[in-house]
Amino acid sequence: MSAPFRWWWRNGLGALVFAAAAALPIAAQGQAITGEIVDRTRLRVCADPNNLPYSNDKGEGFENKIAELVGEELGLPVDYTWFPQTIGFVRRTLAANRCDLIIGVATTNELMQNTNPYYRSSYVMIHRPDLALKTARLGDPIFRTLKIGIQPQTPVATMAARQGLLDRAKTYKMIVDTRLEKPARAMVEDVAEGAIDVALTWGPLGGYWAGQIDPSLVVRPLIAGRGIERTDYRISMGIRHGEPDWKHELNGILEKRGADIETILLDYGIPLLNGRGELIQPAKVEAAADVPEPEGYRTSDYRAAVPKGLKNARTVDLAELQALVKRDDVVLIDVMPAAREPEERPEGAIWREPKRDTIKDAVWLANMGYGRLSEGDKAAFETELSRLAGPAGEKTLVFFCEPNCWMSWNAAKRAVSSGFKNVVWFPGGAQAWIDAGLEQETVTPWRP
Repeated sequence: MSAPFRWWWRNGLGALVFAAAAALPIAAQGQAITGEIVDRTRLRVCADPNNLPYSNDKGEGFENKIAELVGEELGLPVDYTWFPQTIGFVRRTLAANRCDLIIGVATTNELMQNTNPYYRSSYVMIHRPDLALKTARLGDPIFRTLKIGIQPQTPVATMAARQGLLDRAKTYKMIVDTRLEKPARAMVEDVAEGAIDVALTWGPLGGYWAGQIDPSLVVRPLIAGRGIERTDYRISMGIRHGEPDWKHELNGILEKRGADIETILLDYGIPLLNGRGELIQPAKVEAAADVPEPEGYRTSDYRAAVPKGLKNARTVDLAELQALVKRDDVVLIDVMPAAREPEERPEGAIWREPKRDTIKDAVWLANMGYGRLSEGDKAAFETELSRLAGPAGEKTLVFFCEPNCWMSWNAAKRAVSSGFKNVVWFPGGAQAWIDAGLEQETVTPWRP
């Protein structure tokens, strides 16, 4: 499932146990006669058709990618049975023998037989970078001054209640129709827009939506208090009981392709914990991936592998950028997104202007790298670029954000499309510059 099974039980979905129990003995009777009933002509996966970042019917979720990897190892095509991950999901998919595998379930889930766990994640807190939090413990007194977002009947909601924080909380639905509502996304949007200060949510959801909505947001694993609530869970694949051969085969694939699966998860912004409970950091990207340039702008999944270059623009590496910045006719433009000041802030609410460490002398044109810009933002962007480029457009405009950040590619492409001639793209971003120990400074975003 897309979240720990304990969530489901605490939200009245324990009825699933009885529904599945009613169906599973029938399957078990068949197994006693015919053995395992796994389809060996195709990989039949049970999944939600509209539940990113996990899965959708376009194959865009990380569980879709992992399913493709398993199918590749088995030499079988992937075939889906679609059903919303709500009441009746297990009963009407896996237990009904319509499919043979659920890609993600909590290892403690008793409705199914679990494979070995293949990742470990946790609840997280998400906040804007300008909010200085010294700890990820809800017991810190600062949380009594902040507005937090929670989903009821989750471990973090219980932790917040124990700390007396519920009067500071905005609640978001826990059980929804995934075709219509995405509470975790709404929570992250509210953080980015300043409606709440901190979101408390399940890591795979929070990490993914933070990367999509505002990659500058800070995602930190929540540290458990002294209560009984868990904040981290191991995630396995789910299959029917009584199919040991199928489980053994899947465990072999998980062991063999573990590194590839971890790469997929990290690419989706999933916060992963190692065996010691420490956050696994993505490996630095040493070279550009072989990714084709799209015809238009990238409008989603902004933190992903980028192309090697940009048509009609010059692409530079760190050494080439160091040479460029020695010239007087070069303008550095950072387009990393940042939270905007809310148009309607509650009376007395404090707005903290975002800050960012970036390349020295760079101009921070925040939010100008999205694939879709409002007409007002487009006009403001072109006006500011014209000013920066000089009266005759003679200056070189260098665009960047972070490694594997399509926003800098979008911004550079938009500059080319607007007629600017001297456009440079630096895929390494501010992080590559800072990691090299080069001069940096802390800036605030330009506002049109």
